[in-house]
Amino acid sequence: MKMIQFGYYPGGKLKAVTMSFDDGQIHDRRLVEIFNKYGIKGTFHLNSGRINEEWCVGPEEFDTLYKGHEISLHSYNHPSLAMTPPQVQVAEMLKDRQILEEAAGYIVNGMSYPNGSISDELVDTLKSIGVVYSRTTLATGKFKLPDDFLLWHPTMHYSRRPGNTDPFGKPDNEVLMEKAKEFVDRMWWYQDMPLLSVWGHSYEFDKDNNWEVIENFCEYISKCEDVWFATNIEIYNYVQALKSLQISADCSIIYNPSATDVWIAVDREPVEIKAGTTVKL
Repeated sequence: MKMIQFGYYPGGKLKAVTMSFDDGQIHDRRLVEIFNKYGIKGTFHLNSGRINEEWCVGPEEFDTLYKGHEISLHSYNHPSLAMTPPQVQVAEMLKDRQILEEAAGYIVNGMSYPNGSISDELVDTLKSIGVVYSRTTLATGKFKLPDDFLLWHPTMHYSRRPGNTDPFGKPDNEVLMEKAKEFVDRMWWYQDMPLLSVWGHSYEFDKDNNWEVIENFCEYISKCEDVWFATNIEIYNYVQALKSLQISADCSIIYNPSATDVWIAVDREPVEIKAGTTVKL
């Protein structure tokens, strides 16, 4: 019997990197320019109640600025959602979703928690209104896919060491590159599908005058040939497609019912299973 493992990202790549930035302030323009320069994908979590304020990106820019990236939910008004009644939670998220979907022209069903505010009841509410993932601010320092996409704990904030939750502390300009080098250099034969997930706010680079931190990171990580650069929703959708695979009892036949091409490991070798196809191994 062949050994089947979910060990590969698209193109047979071994690793993935995803970037996640909140609040949609005008500094996203410079950040997107850097991402585009190096082929990095970003997810931008926006508060639609603020999009007409002078320090935020307006909806007229969405089609051009965020093209090739992802627009995602961050609530309408940016309250601490866990401290609001369920009716307010629903209203905040659905209003944000409706406005962003109208501006973006596609389904918006991912988010990040404003102020990092989480509760079990909030997670249940998000499920009920069709949110499929939500990123927290609780950095793990680890390179792993989330166990629960509605409690997606990132690897790190771009300038804080895991465990440091002080948003007003002095930025650590070395931690991102240190983590990137660890991610690139470590041997991964013992871990399936490592993921480097970075979060932050674009205005922080401007406030701390350290744009070189993200520029140097993007230049460095873009040269890693075994990395898939993806948005948050692309990571989620790919993992769901992998999980939807149907495999025969003797592991000799695999059917991919999804609309996404996926890659798996068969006896530790990469094999592509195209969307809607059956493959005999």
